[in-house]
Amino acid sequence: MTHYIGILSGKGGVAKTTTAVNLSAALNYLGRDVILVDANLSTPNVGLHLGAPVVPINIHHVLKGRNKIVEAMYLHPSGIKIIPGGLSLPDLKDIRPERLKQVLPQLDGLADVVIIDGAAGLGREAISLMDSVKELIIVTNPELPAVADALKTIKMAENMGKNIRGVVVSKTGSEGDIPFGNLQTILDKQIIAVIPHDKAVRKSLLLKDPVVFTHPRSKSAIAYKKLAAELIGVEFNEKSESKFSEFLRNIKIKN
Repeated sequence: MTHYIGILSGKGGVAKTTTAVNLSAALNYLGRDVILVDANLSTPNVGLHLGAPVVPINIHHVLKGRNKIVEAMYLHPSGIKIIPGGLSLPDLKDIRPERLKQVLPQLDGLADVVIIDGAAGLGREAISLMDSVKELIIVTNPELPAVADALKTIKMAENMGKNIRGVVVSKTGSEGDIPFGNLQTILDKQIIAVIPHDKAVRKSLLLKDPVVFTHPRSKSAIAYKKLAAELIGVEFNEKSESKFSEFLRNIKIKN
């Protein structure tokens, strides 16, 4: 059975898309077949993150009824299947986010997990994603404005009867961060991952590949792998992971 998980945030700039991309990569790394859908229709960035900014058929074409969703699916070298959005202004014309609920089920049986990167905030696009899936992950920074907006997103999703799997707190480690205990109390949701500020993430963007693969031993990559392991109920051993990464690195050096 295909499992659908939406990724949302109360505001932009909190590493929501970075989380969607790297959670997808981590699930793939752990042996799951993954499809990543860009449902951030006004400002789609999945293609930019993964080196596919312009494709013949994208999610906008699908939501306009021109193509089937499987026709907008591409295999990234990392192993993730991606359904990117269109970057041009004409792509936004006559877009119908509400059709997401109709087209996503066409992916049933094509992957173990479908991760959908939604729009920030509580606009039409975000609500359409909430209406299309049963489970959501909320991404926030440990800063008061981001947390306040995350709380609004959580309350809206709960009012729609959705299951919040937990909160991912990204870009942590700066002075002035709200303590995690306080965050959990404010949001009244489990913090399922803490992603530190990491220069490796920016480097991975330049390489157009998930940090999980470009810098597998980085703090952020390890954190995303732990998150993926928890979501699918498998054990993740960081020490064994480091040894395995070192083994692969030695092989590459010898070759």
